[in-house]
Amino acid sequence: MRPLLLVAFLIIYGCDVDTQADSPESSASGFDTGYEQVDHIVITGGKLFTGTDNELRQNRGVWVSNGRIMTVDQSIPDSIEAKAKVIELADDQTLMPGMIDLHAHYNMDLIGEGRVDETTYNPVIFLANGVTTTFPAGEYNPNRMMEARKSINRGEHVGPRILNSGPYIGRENRDHPEANADKVTEIVDRWAEKGARGFKAKGANPEQLEALIKAAHRHGLTVTGHLDSGRGHSTNSVDAIKMGIDRVEHILGGYVLDREQAAYPVWNEVDTTDADFRKIVDLFLDHEVYFDATLTAPVYFTELEEGFDYWVDERQFFTEHIRERVDPDARERSDLMSGLYDAMLRTTKAFYDAGGGHLITLGTDAPSRGEFLPGFGAHRELHTFVLAGIPEASALKIATVNGARAIGKDDRLGTLETGKLADMMVINGNPLEDITNTRNVELVIKDGQLYDPDRLLEQVEGRIGPANEAEYEEWSW
Repeated sequence: MRPLLLVAFLIIYGCDVDTQADSPESSASGFDTGYEQVDHIVITGGKLFTGTDNELRQNRGVWVSNGRIMTVDQSIPDSIEAKAKVIELADDQTLMPGMIDLHAHYNMDLIGEGRVDETTYNPVIFLANGVTTTFPAGEYNPNRMMEARKSINRGEHVGPRILNSGPYIGRENRDHPEANADKVTEIVDRWAEKGARGFKAKGANPEQLEALIKAAHRHGLTVTGHLDSGRGHSTNSVDAIKMGIDRVEHILGGYVLDREQAAYPVWNEVDTTDADFRKIVDLFLDHEVYFDATLTAPVYFTELEEGFDYWVDERQFFTEHIRERVDPDARERSDLMSGLYDAMLRTTKAFYDAGGGHLITLGTDAPSRGEFLPGFGAHRELHTFVLAGIPEASALKIATVNGARAIGKDDRLGTLETGKLADMMVINGNPLEDITNTRNVELVIKDGQLYDPDRLLEQVEGRIGPANEAEYEEWSW
């Protein structure tokens, strides 16, 4: 038997691969994907970025069968091509892994009545942008989000892989903001049994966070946290890391912060050459704690910065009623958020330069208010990493393989390698020459299923949000 066919035989018939809640049972219905779904796909030509190194190479051929990658960068036998859908890429097109957003909010606040998780059209927007896996990083309607995941996995709806994060733990939990350690453990146990794939702490005190970490790790799940300085019974990242937290959101924090003051005003003035900054960096590195930088998050609250243009007008996906309500010219400068953006750029680059590049992940943290959508925000986040001074190849890894490692799924996701789930996208252009070429998504493949991004987006136009005031109740918390 030829080596290529032997590998494929072992993958299909000789390996017991756990794909629980990761693979759809049938092709999606309700949305026109733009393609007839097939069991075998062969992609030839163009360039290839596998995520296993920093190179872009000529693509000799990628073979996908039943949702799995069979071979990568190998000539495909005629016998395989004969039974497959063959996609021939142009010389200026690039095949790369699908992106992983680890702060992928599905919630929106379109009428000023609180955040509500939107699970009909937001998933389509994510997928059309090449975001094939999402961790919502805290859910306001966790039951609704769980049903969305199941619907996508059953093939009843179009969307990325949703790794449910369950309800927030801490003050942001709308039902149990002051939960004690026993209650936190109960919440974690219940949601782990329901199928949560990780948890997010926000506004958690040290007792809550320690209970969360212990309970989640007992279930083999990860914990991330939106932390503070330690003031007001909040939790500093130094303490969280020593407790065993897996990821930290937004800022490294730690020794730099004054435990008697709010985190952001102090962080905005951080000196990256200071010994306390280096000390917190070393703590992250020593404990292998991931950092979800969310560089673009502050910009949604202040004046727009470079990269916040519309290559696709995201406002067109909202109802006419919402478009009339939202005035994009009414944006005002926030000195706090503008300062935070600048501080995030320089501290994330300093963390990268200190050897933390493999620990940085991509998270959009963009709850929509009718102006932008987080699926498109993934490309803005990529661009901002490069604006911060991080090389393009490293930025692509941050958006793919780093995210997979951070959630313990790098055996199945994050790179284009034999045996992994077939999550990938084709873009027009070379992302190593211009990172904004990732915005030019030509084709998306998730679990071996083909999606035309333009066709998906067409079906979302004018659909997001209430059509009139009579529909406000379902958009209010």
